[in-house]
Amino acid sequence: MNISPRKYLDDATLIHSIDVVNQAIEKVADQLNQDFTDKLPIVLCVMNGGAYFAGQLLSRLTFALEFDYIQATRYRNSTQGHGVEWIHFTKLNLKNRHILVLDDILDEGHTIAAIRQECVKMGALDVKVAVLADKSLSQKKPTTAEYIGLEVPNLYVFGCGMDVYGWWRNLPAIYALQDSSS
Repeated sequence: MNISPRKYLDDATLIHSIDVVNQAIEKVADQLNQDFTDKLPIVLCVMNGGAYFAGQLLSRLTFALEFDYIQATRYRNSTQGHGVEWIHFTKLNLKNRHILVLDDILDEGHTIAAIRQECVKMGALDVKVAVLADKSLSQKKPTTAEYIGLEVPNLYVFGCGMDVYGWWRNLPAIYALQDSSS
């Protein structure tokens, strides 16, 4: 890496402010509270990106739930996606359970599609996905999210769980790189 992490942030464009992000998380929480009140779901956070969203969202949920995590990646600290790499999959029994997957972004959709497929294979009744951000792409994605906080442009975005070369997941706002080839 030839550039300092601070330089990425200094050169970035603000896409969604802290207030906008917080309002979006509140909106998703309200929708989930309506839809999951009596379902006793298993909530699965997609690590590492989903940690920020899950952390902000969980305290706003008013229904009983079980919680675990999944770790799968396509980016491996890069701006280009590759095949899905499974690092950890939940050990909870998903059979006949409602599953809610939390992630930072629905980018091209391959990771979420693979997670959804794996949950179904393990016997889940249904699998719903909530993401903080959905990237606007011209091509069709292999899956969609039922709950979306914000739309983001087709740029490399970071903050709120999304990283740029492993940095800045902790930012409370969403930014875009000026040059995705950096």
